[in-house]
Amino acid sequence: MFGLFKKTAMPEAGTALPGRDFQIPTAEQHFVNGNPLAGPYADGLELAMFGMGCFWGTERQFWTLPGVWLTAAGYAAGETPNATYHEVCSGRTGHNEVVRVVYDPDKITYETLLKVFWENHDPTQGMRQGNDIGTQYRSGIYTYDDAQARLARETRDRFQERLAQAGHGKITTEILPADEFYFAEDYHQQYLAKNPGGYCGLGGMGVTCPAGTDA
Repeated sequence: MFGLFKKTAMPEAGTALPGRDFQIPTAEQHFVNGNPLAGPYADGLELAMFGMGCFWGTERQFWTLPGVWLTAAGYAAGETPNATYHEVCSGRTGHNEVVRVVYDPDKITYETLLKVFWENHDPTQGMRQGNDIGTQYRSGIYTYDDAQARLARETRDRFQERLAQAGHGKITTEILPADEFYFAEDYHQQYLAKNPGGYCGLGGMGVTCPAGTDA
């Protein structure tokens, strides 16, 4: 019980692992489409970032979408710089397993990305997603500007209404400004393209998120 509590509680200030001042090695290119993982990204492309539980399944949800130029698995919303997967799993970095999405807003809207986010995991579980338990599996939306933050809150409220009608609980998704994104190790990048039968860990709730007036 003590170990479970520690893994589901964010580390207090000053207790997070120290990390390192250099980036951990990762892939250079996207395994599926060959685009450069760390850029440069073409002018006009925009960023989004989501946490939906295990980032293996999350990443596949997005790289298949028309208009998505790149996806990358990584760590964010924590304290430890350049953390490793082992460190994140310890619960002592505060990081979430996230996916950075690079997309063309002329081909796919941010609200469409949010619809995929809400409908493909359970955002009511707190520090877990299904059988995956820990701070790194929490539901999160990390926004890059005020417009993204507004849409994240609006779609959350609309989806909460649908969940309540279906008898589900309160959404626990954190909505925060995007901070530093740290690329996960090479073997995590596009994991389910390299391992088609691998663990996904995602499952929706059978509830749709209604579109807004500006969808």
